[in-house]
Amino acid sequence: MSNVDKAILESGSQLLPRFNADGLITAVVTEYQTNDVLMVAFMNEEALKKTLETGQTHFWSRSRQELWHKGLTSGEFQHVQEVLIDCDQDALVVKVRMEGKSACHTGRRSCFYRRITGDPDASKLELLTD
Repeated sequence: MSNVDKAILESGSQLLPRFNADGLITAVVTEYQTNDVLMVAFMNEEALKKTLETGQTHFWSRSRQELWHKGLTSGEFQHVQEVLIDCDQDALVVKVRMEGKSACHTGRRSCFYRRITGDPDASKLELLTD
């Protein structure tokens, strides 16, 4: 999409997602009512299409190198309420309603359950409460 006119990309009404060199786009998943960040994952073209078609999140698993339908094995489905795309169409915010309690594979509500504390040379992680 590098040959797309900047004005069309930034101000147009056409979806023109800009996938990176690996064919992926970053997707920040938030809880619809609270805007709490639940997870960050990646979508390829197929995952984005399936997400928009089905209303449930689909991602590209970089570790498994396969399409991943969130909740299919865990039962923790994410029902899409809204999808936002940034100004240059290379990042998404996916607002979801969770079916179940956890978005993280560890069983926690959010994948962001630790805070970095201390000076930059000796930072530690502090566990946050869910």
